[in-house]
This record gives sequence, structure tokens and C-alpha cells, in this order.
Amino acid sequence: MCECGSSRAPGIGPFATGRDLVEFVLNAHGGSVAVSALPSGLALDCQGCGKPFMLETFVQSCPACGGVHAISPPRATDPTAIQFAGADFVR
Repeated sequence: MCECGSSRAPGIGPFATGRDLVEFVLNAHGGSVAVSALPSGLALDCQGCGKPFMLETFVQSCPACGGVHAISPPRATDPTAIQFAGADFVR
């Protein structure tokens, strides 16, 4: 059984924020979660440059500026849970 979603503590695993969440999802299950399709895409404005785009996988870069965004599987339908890795994050 996977333990990656067993904690609901803020700042840990799928409930982390910012860069910590992006790095968690990038590494979850050997990287397979990051490239998996979301159950339904989530529209957002890039938290780096402000341009709108559709988040279609659990980790995705903004097509305009390359800013990396992620959402964890337990929160995949909540657009307010999308996290931004920061302007200096390199994937």
C-alpha cells in the first residue's frame, strides 16, 4: 500500500505547499504521478506570469513563462490547491 497520502498534516506530502508540493508530486511513484492526466483539466492563471492556461497533468509548466505548477492526487479537483514552485525552480 502507498503511504504517500497517509498524512493530512499541513506541509507534508500531498498537503505540502509551494515548491515542497511540486517536488513531492514530481517524485511520487518514481515520477509517474507527475505525468499522469488529471481526471479533468483545471483552468488557472499562472502564479508566475499571470497568463491563463489549463493544467492537464499533475505537474505542468506554464506555456508562456515555464513556471512549474502542481496539484496532488487527493486534491486534484480543487483549483485552489494548485501550487507554484517559484520563479527560480528548474525542472
